[in-house]
Amino acid sequence: MGNDRANDSANAEQLAQRYRSLVDYSPDGVVVHERGTVVYANPAMLRLLAAADPEDVIGQPVTNFVEPGSVSAMLDRIRRLTIAGTASDPAEMTLMRCDGGSVEVETVSVLTAWHEHLAYQVVVHDLTPQRRAEAAQQRAEHFFTAVVSQLEEGVVVIDRHGRIESANPAARRIFGYDADDLVGAHIYDIPLSLLDANAQPMPTSWYPVIRTLATGETVTRFVFGLDRPDGQRRWLSANSRLLNPSDPDSAAVSSFNDITEFRASRRQLEYQATHDPLTGLANRALVLSRLAAALGTTETLPVSSVLFIDLDGFKAINDTLGHAIGDTVLQIVAQRLQRGLRSEDIVGRIGGDEFLVLLSGRTLGDDLDTLIARLRQNMAEPIIARGHRIQVDASIGVTDLCTGDNRTPEAVLHDADLAMYRAKPPNHQNGTLGRRSDSTHAS
Repeated sequence: MGNDRANDSANAEQLAQRYRSLVDYSPDGVVVHERGTVVYANPAMLRLLAAADPEDVIGQPVTNFVEPGSVSAMLDRIRRLTIAGTASDPAEMTLMRCDGGSVEVETVSVLTAWHEHLAYQVVVHDLTPQRRAEAAQQRAEHFFTAVVSQLEEGVVVIDRHGRIESANPAARRIFGYDADDLVGAHIYDIPLSLLDANAQPMPTSWYPVIRTLATGETVTRFVFGLDRPDGQRRWLSANSRLLNPSDPDSAAVSSFNDITEFRASRRQLEYQATHDPLTGLANRALVLSRLAAALGTTETLPVSSVLFIDLDGFKAINDTLGHAIGDTVLQIVAQRLQRGLRSEDIVGRIGGDEFLVLLSGRTLGDDLDTLIARLRQNMAEPIIARGHRIQVDASIGVTDLCTGDNRTPEAVLHDADLAMYRAKPPNHQNGTLGRRSDSTHAS
């Protein structure tokens, strides 16, 4: 019996020693206060309070180390602990350090036996690293928000249900909407008409962000048009991706650039590269390209005949009246040619006073003669340019195309040119009609 008591006493002493070691080496502060006075503080607590010596803490009123604004709540919490072993809920408070500084902590108080008396053991967790991390995260968020708000690129975050969670100023500017009209709205409810690259209405399933939300697919450089409520049409290049691909409920972020001016500029450059700057007609390169495409067709030829038109006596106009009037004459002739042809026909200026016409479809001989007569009649009408009355006639050469035509575009152009010269009168004043004499291609 005596041995059992001795063993129990030894075991209790070992358990107490282990507990003291655990408390002494705990990274969290542990303090015990009895009747309002600190009776114990572990090394972590002394460090937390910046105490140079244990006596700076032990024997001192516990309230000396509590920020005045936190004292009342602390006393209220420990007052509720009436049974040994009960603990308070975790609570945040501010402690006053021995060096005059302060530290934010989270505390849990436990009513426990201390040397045969009841005392309050408090576990104190330093919140400084957490606060630093929170502050760093907040700074990063503020920085990110500031950066996104300054972007020229529109950025919109859309949740899994298609509702807009956030939109930066650039997005609102591009869409023509205020923030209150965008945030919280479903993307289907915003009266914006989306168009595909060909300016046709775009199905909602094609919306880049809808594809991303439905499939998880990342969409890049997707070009689409946007008709805004104010009537403006803008062209955008968009990217969309999931914010967190590993999360099945992840929202998606859509970013987009306004490429309206770039698109217009590129089209302008393309237009300039394929059109005559003086008349606005197709230039030599474009006409020959269309002719090559027609000759390369194995089915019914989309072009039936090629007309080579040359203005008679145009050099004399330039020499006597000047190039400015000559340019005016060319512009008026171009307009008359366009008016005299069908919308599907192609007319181009291939150089100087020479024009080339690609007649679409199959044009019968009588119809062709009628068309050419109308063209010559239109061009023969007097032109008034800067007070001068100018008479312009034209010589027109024709070469017909047929299925299986194996000529190159340059060869067709050459044949039409020869037909035009055979039709041109010696004095270059009265235009007549000539045809390529090759029986294979004659009309």
